[in-house]
Amino acid sequence: MTAPEQSFVEGADRTRLFELASVLLTYPDAALIGAGKELISAVGDITHDEVREQLTTFLGWFLTTDSLQVETHYVRTFDLRRRSGLYLTYYLHGDTRKRGIALLTLKQRYRAHGLRLTAGELPDLLPVVLEFAAVAGPGDGEAPLRQHRQGLELLRSTLDESGSPYRHLLEAVVAALPPLTEADRDTIRALAEDGPPVESVGLAPYGTDVDTIGFGPDLSTEACAHARPFTNRSMESVP
Repeated sequence: MTAPEQSFVEGADRTRLFELASVLLTYPDAALIGAGKELISAVGDITHDEVREQLTTFLGWFLTTDSLQVETHYVRTFDLRRRSGLYLTYYLHGDTRKRGIALLTLKQRYRAHGLRLTAGELPDLLPVVLEFAAVAGPGDGEAPLRQHRQGLELLRSTLDESGSPYRHLLEAVVAALPPLTEADRDTIRALAEDGPPVESVGLAPYGTDVDTIGFGPDLSTEACAHARPFTNRSMESVP
C-alpha cells in the first residue's frame, strides 16, 4: 500500500504528537493502560485533524481491548518480527559495523543536547527517537526521524499490511515528516525484498553490547526495558 500524503503539522501539535507516539509505542504495561484519561485528554488537545483522528482511533482499540491481548499483540508485532521491530538503525544497517557507528552517532547527538539515556535503553529505539524529537524540536531534534525515514516507512507499511492498530501511530508520525523521494522508495523496495545487511562481527568496538541488539525472542522483564509509565522519560539531563 502506498504511503499516506503528508500534511503540515505545526508547532505544539508536532511536539505533542511525538510525545504521545513515544509513550504509546512503549510496552503497554498496567501504568500506561491505566493512564487512559490523561491520554485521551492529550490527544484531544491536538488541533491537526488527521493526527488527532489517527491517535483517537488507536486509543479506541488500546483502551477497550483486554490488556493481555494488547500486551500479546505488542510482543508479537514488535519483538518477534524483524520487519516490524522498533530499532530504526537495524532496517538500513542490520547487525553490522555501520549499525554500531549509527548507534554511537545517536548517543553523541543526544549528549550534545545535554541528554543521556536511562539504563536499558538503546538510542535507536523508536520511542526514544520520538522523545528526542519532542524535546529538542524541529531541526536537530527531528533529524534522526528524517534520516531513518526509509525504516519508518517499511515499519508503517508492515503494520498496515498486517492490520495492526499500531499502524495508526506510524501514520500520524509520518504525516509530520517530509514525503518520500523516489530514491527512498527504491531503497524501501530493496529492503522489503532482501532484508537488511548481515554481518557476524563489528558492533562491540563501538561500545554497544552486541547481545542487546536485534529482535530476539527473549520476553523477560529485562527484554522489555523500554516499558515505562505515561509520565516517565527514557532520557535525562546530563549533570
